[in-house]
Amino acid sequence: MKRCRLTDLTADGTHVLAAMLPGRCLTRGGLSFKAPGQRSHTSDGPGGSDRHVHDDCEAFVILQGRAVMEVDGRSYNLAAGDVVIIEPGEDHHLLADSEDPCVNLWLHAGDKPHWT
Repeated sequence: MKRCRLTDLTADGTHVLAAMLPGRCLTRGGLSFKAPGQRSHTSDGPGGSDRHVHDDCEAFVILQGRAVMEVDGRSYNLAAGDVVIIEPGEDHHLLADSEDPCVNLWLHAGDKPHWT
């Protein structure tokens, strides 16, 4: 896992996360509005047994609220402005705060543009 703040990012002419997220262009992603206490990629709650991994990196950008990123059994507190890069093969889940749930972007990058 890599972590930074939005203010640490610099655009180099490819995409805004190029310094941290491998690939020539952003290829897929979305905007997620989490419910209080919602845990991504699982149905069994915090500390669940579901595994969620990728063969490529995935970026999470916290736009609003707070969350905990669970990566390979460890927990990292996040707040608005945090950027996390999940490395290939890392089991990961985003757990929204119960009082101030997050709004986040999730993104993947690669060498083929999203429209191909």
